Amino acid sequence: MRFDVITLFPEFLAQSAGLGVVGRAQEKALFSLHGWNPRDYAEGNYRRVDDRPFGGGPGMVMLIEPLQACLSAVRAADPTPAPVIYLSPQGRPLTQAKVRELAALPRMILLCGRYEGIDERFLAGAVDEEISLGDYVLSGGELGAAVIIDAVARLQEGALNDAESAAQDSFEGELGLLDCPHFSQPAQHPLGDVPNVLRSGNHAAIANWRRQQSLLRTWQRRPELFDESTLNKADRKLLAQARDGLESDKTP
Repeated sequence: MRFDVITLFPEFLAQSAGLGVVGRAQEKALFSLHGWNPRDYAEGNYRRVDDRPFGGGPGMVMLIEPLQACLSAVRAADPTPAPVIYLSPQGRPLTQAKVRELAALPRMILLCGRYEGIDERFLAGAVDEEISLGDYVLSGGELGAAVIIDAVARLQEGALNDAESAAQDSFEGELGLLDCPHFSQPAQHPLGDVPNVLRSGNHAAIANWRRQQSLLRTWQRRPELFDESTLNKADRKLLAQARDGLESDKTP
């Protein structure tokens, strides 16, 4: 997997991708990261990459020419086809399903805007897709690019010590459920005890409990993630039992 990032702050992406699981994946050469600064492709003594918007208004708009020249250099650096993805609050929200789709690509080009944004003509002519982290606005696209790199890089084969770890994450699996609760040492603590089932050694019971907790958490916190009528008989029974348990806990 190769990431090419067009950004005014390539050092930010290099630092964020050098840590933790993603940093180790990069050390294993499971992916490569290449930062491209459009200022390096701007002309004139001041190497301007922005100017005031037509029609007036606050802020500045990133110019076409430096971005075009930068993208041409990115394309020339590697012949592998790659979509250009613009990080934008107007894009489609990033989901785990989309992350899996991106993780299967050999290469992608991430475009990070700044200021009021990028000249619309460049976006219309060069961008294949826009992706958003959510319904809010950031100072630039670098944080979005860092999120995509992290989410995609950890799915590369060999990135995680246990490949099963990714399969058990929130939003994975057929239903895309939230993950179950997790506990570690000590078993007893003033904040509460570890559930007995997790200390039982009964792997079937543990798997059953985890499934039930995932169903319950999704129903409580993100009910829009699944249609209860589509659950199979076993899942409906687990969820019903979990909800009955909540009601009994409320009974004085």
